[in-house]
Amino acid sequence: MSLTSTMVPRGLTHSLSRPNPTFSLPPNATRYRARCSSSTSPTFAAGLALAAVLAASPMAAPEPAMADIAGLTPCKESKAFAKREKQAVKKLESSLKLYAPDSAPALAIKATIEKTKRRFANYGKQGLLCGAEGLPHLIVSGDQRHWGEFITPGILFLYIAGWIGWVGRSYLIAIRDDKKPTQKEIIIDVPLASGLLWRGFIWPVAALREYVNGDLVVDDADVTVL
Repeated sequence: MSLTSTMVPRGLTHSLSRPNPTFSLPPNATRYRARCSSSTSPTFAAGLALAAVLAASPMAAPEPAMADIAGLTPCKESKAFAKREKQAVKKLESSLKLYAPDSAPALAIKATIEKTKRRFANYGKQGLLCGAEGLPHLIVSGDQRHWGEFITPGILFLYIAGWIGWVGRSYLIAIRDDKKPTQKEIIIDVPLASGLLWRGFIWPVAALREYVNGDLVVDDADVTVL
């Protein structure tokens, strides 16, 4: 039997396990009745059944990560990617057997093996997507989830390339009024070039300022054509 409704009145001080026949409720106490039933509540039974079904259902377990690009799968789940890693490591281990354990070539090969394993592990951790051949593919569609694969490195490349070009341009402008500018192009003026290297880090701002002032480009008449 299961107790489905139990309420104890205020002022009840005697234990229910040993009832007293002469016990009487106080005048201001509210009377309640405990009802017992020999059958389980239908709502409670339905809840237990639903919980059992959900626990046994495959939906209760999280589904593995799926690729968001058609034809590609996460590298960490790609069998072809794992096969390429094994082949690369096996090839290096075969070369390792040709040298003494503590020789310089053997130590170099061991370091290469560790770098190879670390590279493949990083590809999997970064969430790169692999094709059927097991090679990582870069997503260049502009999807924010894959910015780290192309957009961010591309912006960094443009910044570094612009920095190098801006410093070289600034150096040529700085030496063009020298007595022997060609000589300083062959033998670099290190103190001058060093100062321009540090100033070149803000080249986007400097380029914008020169563009606004009209100093970024020269007139066609000032361009020497050989």
